[in-house]
Formats: sequence, C-alpha cells, structure tokens
Amino acid sequence: MYARYGKRLLDAVAAELGLILLLPIILGVSLFLLINPGRPLFYFQSRVGRGGKCFSIVKFRTMKDGCDDRLTITVLGDERVTPAGRIFRSWKLDEIPQLWNVLKGEMSLVGPRPDVSGYYDRLQGADRRILLLRPGLTGPATLKYADEEAVLAGQADPVRYNDEIIFPDKVGLNRCYLDECSLGLDLRYLRMTLFGH
Repeated sequence: MYARYGKRLLDAVAAELGLILLLPIILGVSLFLLINPGRPLFYFQSRVGRGGKCFSIVKFRTMKDGCDDRLTITVLGDERVTPAGRIFRSWKLDEIPQLWNVLKGEMSLVGPRPDVSGYYDRLQGADRRILLLRPGLTGPATLKYADEEAVLAGQADPVRYNDEIIFPDKVGLNRCYLDECSLGLDLRYLRMTLFGH
C-alpha cells in the first residue's frame, strides 16, 4: 500500500516543502553562479526513469561550460569540475534542483540514482524490475557509494571498475530495496542521508 500510494504522497509533500525551505540556498547558489564564471545556472541531462522512460534531470551546473559531458562517470579531481562546483558537490548543493523532478513525479526521494542510457535501460531478467521504481535522490546504493568519485579516482580504469564492480553491486542493492520498500525504510535512508549514520 505504501509503495503504491504513500510513497508518492510523501515525495510530493516533502519536495514542495523542501523547495520552499531551501529557497534561500537556491537563490544564494544561483547568485554565486551569476557573479562567477559558470553560467548557465542549471545543467539538464537525459536520464533513464521509471519504466525505462527518459526524463530531463536538473542540477546546478558544476562543470566548465563546453566540457565533454558524454563521459558517464566523474572522478575526484576531475578537471571538468569548476572550483565552485567542487564545493557544491561536496555539500550536495548541486542536487537540490532535483526536488523539482521529485515534485513532477519523475523522481522519488528514495530509489536508485537515475543513470544515463546504457545502464539501467539495458538490464535483463529480474534485474530489470528496478525500473518499477522511480529513480531517487538517495537510497542504499547512494549511501554505500557516497565516496564513489574518490574510489574511482584510485582505479587504473575507472569506467571498467564502475561497469564491472560498482554498477552490479548497485543493482543488487536496489533490487533488495524494491523488495523491502516501506515508509520506515525510506525514513531511515533519508535520516542517514541528512544526518549520517
């Protein structure tokens, strides 16, 4: 019952409240980006959503204008990221605009992180059940790999390590979440995201 009705209600109420409460931060980051190099303010990218349907995710832009955004991973110290962008990423401020995606029903507060084409949309068999979920701002895989950029930076071949080690593990974690989804579990992941373990 919660997964079918309550989860979406929680998402909509929390996203609307979050956008209102975080408005000073949103305006502050926007002003900073207007004053400093780094426009446009927002970054839009196609991501795979519920049912395999693509949607446009919105973030504060943290990379240099005109950089190659075809690369699917970012490592710690990535030269494409602006100095301000590093700060925004470390505090997850660049993620705040995604509350708009949550409010629109394209994302959820808790679920698998939305990925670019070539990952979740190519899952086979039971793994494809993950697409029953709306992608989320946080979740078990997001929390486990909170330091993913640093982990990837230590690999000789970050893309291969992501594809062969990290991504399959994320799929397993998200399959477990799909089977165990509940209000209590979502509140736990949100608490861990906001306040740590």
